[in-house]
Amino acid sequence: MSATAGQAQSERGLADRLGFKPGQVVQEFLLDDDVDEELRASIAERTGEELVDEDYDGVVDAALLWWRSDEEDDLTDVLVDVLGAVEGGGIILVLTPKPGREGHVAPSEVAEASTTAGLSQTSAVSAGANWSGMRLVAPKMQR
Repeated sequence: MSATAGQAQSERGLADRLGFKPGQVVQEFLLDDDVDEELRASIAERTGEELVDEDYDGVVDAALLWWRSDEEDDLTDVLVDVLGAVEGGGIILVLTPKPGREGHVAPSEVAEASTTAGLSQTSAVSAGANWSGMRLVAPKMQR
């Protein structure tokens, strides 16, 4: 197997491990020049759908939130807004720069904001060379 094929398989594996499935609509928030393009491409390949931006007004299956320490908004407020776009049972992946990178956010800050927003953390992952991810879900409603 070539190095390129191995890397592509690894990237597909990451999107799969993050919980993305074929046919899902994934919306991105706070997209900027510093995001991980390989991760974005792997998610689009795994879902078979192009990622939609913040202006998309439909319901989505999952969301990527690229969060940095210098964001002007409150993380809890942003998570509540993002949650409003994600269909029940969908995931929110909060991506932050890894330690030592510009814009790094402490995992405890993301955990506190997610709890306040009514979300539960399911896993923390390395989401590329420069980004860490925290996978969040809304608790299932009592029936």
